[in-house]
Order: sequence, then C-alpha cells, then structure tokens
Amino acid sequence: MFELKNKEGSSYHFTLKAKNGQVILSSEVYNSKSAAENGISSIKKNASDDNKYERKTAKNGKFYFNLKAGNGQVIGSSQMYTSESGMENGINSVKENAPDASTKEI
Repeated sequence: MFELKNKEGSSYHFTLKAKNGQVILSSEVYNSKSAAENGISSIKKNASDDNKYERKTAKNGKFYFNLKAGNGQVIGSSQMYTSESGMENGINSVKENAPDASTKEI
C-alpha cells in the first residue's frame, strides 16, 4: 500500500509499505498532491522493470536501491540493508507490491 502524507502545507511525501507494514520505498518531497500522485503512478509503471533499479552501496557499507523513471530521475529510494541479498529482497518486494497497490492518504 502507498501511504500519501501531507507534510508542511502543500508538501507531500509517500511511502510504499509491504503487507507486513514495513516501509520498502520512500519518495522525495513533492510540492503538490498531484505531483506526488504522479510519482506513485510512475512507481507502479516502472516497478516491474529490473533495469530501472539502481543498486548502490553507502559509505558505511550498507546496501540500498533507487527506482528510476523512464527519464532517469529517481522516484523512490529504499531503506538501508545490511546485506546485498536483503536489498534484492527489497527490490523483489517493490516489484511484487507496487503495481497493484492502493493509495491511502494519511
């Protein structure tokens, strides 16, 4: 499920949560609700394409990934994982959960 949150005034942010409630992907901050909703649509559209995932290693040695839109812009980032296999499980979770996820505004 996507959770769409109004931050301060007209700023919006969303997260994608797995069925167990764990956050698996977070967005940047958008300046309007419609822009955030477009970001959610872009994630649904791009989630199944493995080539859209940028796998990264942080300076502290932990692993994370970014999901990119067709234009190369990052539309979502994962949490930090202690192992590469954990990161791959996170990617698989986005692929599985995002395309048909509902959106709840909180």
